[in-house]
Amino acid sequence: MGFKFLPKNKIARLPKSSGVYAFKKGWKFLYIGKAVNLKERINQHSKQPRRLLSLATKVGYLKTDSEIEALLLEAKLIKKYQPKYNVVWRDDKNYFYICITKQDFPRLFITHQTCLEPASKLGPFVNGKALKKTLRILRKVFPYYTQKKHPQGLCPWCHLGLCPGPNPDRKEYKKSIKNLISVLEGKRKVVLKNLKKEMKKASDSQDFEKAAKIRDQITALEKVLKHDNGRFKRIEAYDISNIQGKEATGSMVVFQNGKPAKSQYRRFKIRMAKKPNDVAMLKEVLRRRFKHQEWSYPDLILIDGGKAQLNAATSITKIPAMALAKKENKLYIEGRKRPVLLKSLPREISNLILQLRDEAHRFARKYHHKLREKSLLN
Repeated sequence: MGFKFLPKNKIARLPKSSGVYAFKKGWKFLYIGKAVNLKERINQHSKQPRRLLSLATKVGYLKTDSEIEALLLEAKLIKKYQPKYNVVWRDDKNYFYICITKQDFPRLFITHQTCLEPASKLGPFVNGKALKKTLRILRKVFPYYTQKKHPQGLCPWCHLGLCPGPNPDRKEYKKSIKNLISVLEGKRKVVLKNLKKEMKKASDSQDFEKAAKIRDQITALEKVLKHDNGRFKRIEAYDISNIQGKEATGSMVVFQNGKPAKSQYRRFKIRMAKKPNDVAMLKEVLRRRFKHQEWSYPDLILIDGGKAQLNAATSITKIPAMALAKKENKLYIEGRKRPVLLKSLPREISNLILQLRDEAHRFARKYHHKLREKSLLN
């Protein structure tokens, strides 16, 4: 499979990229695993009590473009070589499999050894958490069903672009599922090649709407497989704090992989004329923020406010944006006419959005109070 092998005393040469690693003794594979950082992961093995590394005579590795590719390759190699310690050292836990039901509109779900209904099975996968993350990311490219019956209207997953909706085209849906399965089997180059052929065919027949849709799918898939960049790695949230326009401040808080990155928070003292105009103040903050090209750009921005604040954000930047209105917690999403109630979204997503909004509000108010105290003292 193209492993590059090193003697154990040379593991300092291991790369820091994502990939799959293997411990071998002679011709036999002892253990195969995946890593976001190969060098760091194998160093961790050297510190573990059971010292699997001490049993091996050499260490092999295969670099991948992303953690997703590492996960898929790990499953393929474990299935092929069945290394001894992949089974023994899992504490008798079952491996994970993806079930694809045999229906007109197949469903996908994660299971252990057996599927309870007629279905095909992909796997084994070692890490259930990583597998769930991978499917969440790929679902943005190839939306699929997880429930037996879809409601007549749009479901919460539809609003996020993760579900094909109540009435998808059967042929197109099955084609999408087939492509998803191929990606999960490690055939991403074949899928990309076929999608590009399909896009050209649609373009040649002047079906430009279909061609554009396939183009967006290709772009999303390439992005996911190369950079693992699909619920968004970096989100920035903004809020304005003032009393009748006085001592107005703006905040920018940053979440990386769902967690606050406080060293990257920024605060702004509003420069415009002191009038109570939150939308204009927001525009000022965003303009000033995006002049800083040395700051990493976000994958998504969240604004505290409603439709007016969302329009203000989209007029400044082309980065995907959402705005959360306090009343009823309505979420306005760029490109959608009607807002989505936050409570209708999956809990993990709604909780993250609320956390972002509250943190931006706290940070803006903190700076506003500081300026007010300074003003009163003066």
